[in-house]
Amino acid sequence: MYETQDIDTDSFTRSAEIRVYGPEGFEGMRKAGRLVAETLDMIAAHVVPGVTTGELDDLVREFTLDNGGLPACLGYKGYTKTICTSINHVVCHGIPGDRVLKEGDIVNIDHTVIVDGWHGDSSRMYSVGEINPRARKLIDVTYESLRLGLEQVKPGNTFGDIGFAIQKYVEANRMSVVRDFCGHGIGRIFHDSPNVLHYGRRGEGAVLKPGMFFTVEPMVNLGKPPVKVLSDGWTAVTRDKSLSAQCEHTVGVTEDGVEIFTASPADLFRPN
Repeated sequence: MYETQDIDTDSFTRSAEIRVYGPEGFEGMRKAGRLVAETLDMIAAHVVPGVTTGELDDLVREFTLDNGGLPACLGYKGYTKTICTSINHVVCHGIPGDRVLKEGDIVNIDHTVIVDGWHGDSSRMYSVGEINPRARKLIDVTYESLRLGLEQVKPGNTFGDIGFAIQKYVEANRMSVVRDFCGHGIGRIFHDSPNVLHYGRRGEGAVLKPGMFFTVEPMVNLGKPPVKVLSDGWTAVTRDKSLSAQCEHTVGVTEDGVEIFTASPADLFRPN
């Protein structure tokens, strides 16, 4: 059984301590994670030259609502869209709108759903038609870094072990890990403790325990790590205008490893 602490599920404020959930939490997170994964599976066929990011946002919102979920980002801290669409040198939090996708673009779609009060958060990279080899390499390195980070998710390891594995692999491929944004605890609330850094040292940080839920979502740049946020207050871009990629899973620590709540039912986590 999972060792749990008493949690006030009516409290939706960030906890100072890392929450630990029991079997009910795992069941809730499986449902939320599956819906967000199914939604990102669905949208893959629509990420084509000529579509606008606003059209993608509409499709995701409708699918989420039709399947019993609520879009967590819609209205969150004043955000007016369902998803984030981050194209080329946009690192994260790109706002959907009139931007038309064109051949050769790469785009990250980040989506979070709420199902019965539980949050499922995931993002993936999508290629728009044929992309150049450097963009493909960036996407490949980003996904592999996530896989290596998730290998470190097991009781007794630390959050520093996750960050170290990601950073080591990314930098060995002469790319860089973004420092300005990180993963986060998740569950009944969207963003909870802890901050999950995608760089670090082995053995540092809190020790992982069964029942912890959080996201791992490395952002990787072809160039240098620094980013800047544009005047809209949301869109973050690379300062050197180099390409950026991100991928994200919501996970739970089990008694002997990790459960990926947002795994793709259609095996499309890497859609193309």
